[in-house]
Amino acid sequence: MASPATPTDPSQTLPFADPTATLVGASSLDFLLIELVPMAYRITADLAAREEEWMRGSGSKPARSDVAEETGSVAGTTGRGGTVGGDGTVVDEEEAREAVFNRLETLGYRVGLGVVERFSRDKPRPTTPLDIIKFLCKDLWILLFRKQIDNLKTNHRGIYVLTDNTFKPLSRMSFDTKKFDNVSHTSGAGVAVGGGTGSVLGGEGIAANSLARAQPFLYFPAGVIRGSLAALGIQATVQAETSGLPGATFQIRTLGAKP
Repeated sequence: MASPATPTDPSQTLPFADPTATLVGASSLDFLLIELVPMAYRITADLAAREEEWMRGSGSKPARSDVAEETGSVAGTTGRGGTVGGDGTVVDEEEAREAVFNRLETLGYRVGLGVVERFSRDKPRPTTPLDIIKFLCKDLWILLFRKQIDNLKTNHRGIYVLTDNTFKPLSRMSFDTKKFDNVSHTSGAGVAVGGGTGSVLGGEGIAANSLARAQPFLYFPAGVIRGSLAALGIQATVQAETSGLPGATFQIRTLGAKP
């Protein structure tokens, strides 16, 4: 006769010692990141349309300066020359890109602050800048993306370069082969993203088009990194870019860093 099963202590099966911890699915962040960028563009277009409508209703013209044609557009992730609002309002690509970046980066910053506060509640916080970066590359990256950073470089003067060869938010992105099926495949290495010269959608090929569309999905993670560093006492700027899917590189420049 089989012996009765021994009751399992719930605290032993929980990934956290806190029995009141609220758990969510491991894929929730992936699903959130998929929708964040389109949502940010929709909000930008809606706000621009409302502003245009309000300005017309008040009898005055919008106080927008004429912006020259952008040569290195990354806001082309919408697949158009600009973002169109409900009444035909066209938001300049550069303005749309900046608005989307600010919105996503700010959201990521707030998440980074909260994640560090929650994660380090029961653990001692790192104190030195290098230990903080190592904490970011290992503990925090595993918590968010279920893997460690693949490579960390520093000049020991306040600049750190984090490389993730298989960045999770970019790992499931596909190439736009329909639009560029007749264009020769160009190498993704060295393609300027996020303000580089040359039109991203003007014939650079499949790789350049995919890199341009992937760039906005790095804004939120860059904000998370900056918020995490701020919560640990480091003020820094974070620049994120990709030179080939699904890899991503994050350059952290701390306050007072020297090249």
